[in-house]
Amino acid sequence: QVQLVESGGGLMQAGDSLRLSCAASGRTFSRNTLGWFRRPPGKERQFVGSITWSSSTSYADSVKGRFTMSRDNAKNTVFLLLNNLKPEDTAVYYCAATPAYGGGWIYWGQGTQVTVSS
Repeated sequence: QVQLVESGGGLMQAGDSLRLSCAASGRTFSRNTLGWFRRPPGKERQFVGSITWSSSTSYADSVKGRFTMSRDNAKNTVFLLLNNLKPEDTAVYYCAATPAYGGGWIYWGQGTQVTVSS
């Protein structure tokens, strides 16, 4: 059974940094695109960023320059480094995965809460 488990969320202050992790189990994800999404309070889920199997990254404009994704295929883990946090970054953060070599987001984690106070 495929599982994605996020960790690393917490209560932060504006300007802080935080690293989220997403550990995958049940199969290897070395050929899958991995992504991060977030759902702010009262809003729809938003794309945050993605990283392909070759480590090519893409980010939403709202986080570009502040958030960085990386992956460790040996550990089946993807990371999201959040720098210079802002209150508007408050959200539940989810990781997701596509099938091997791309496609729709078919695997989802349960989410981890990030709260940023001003």
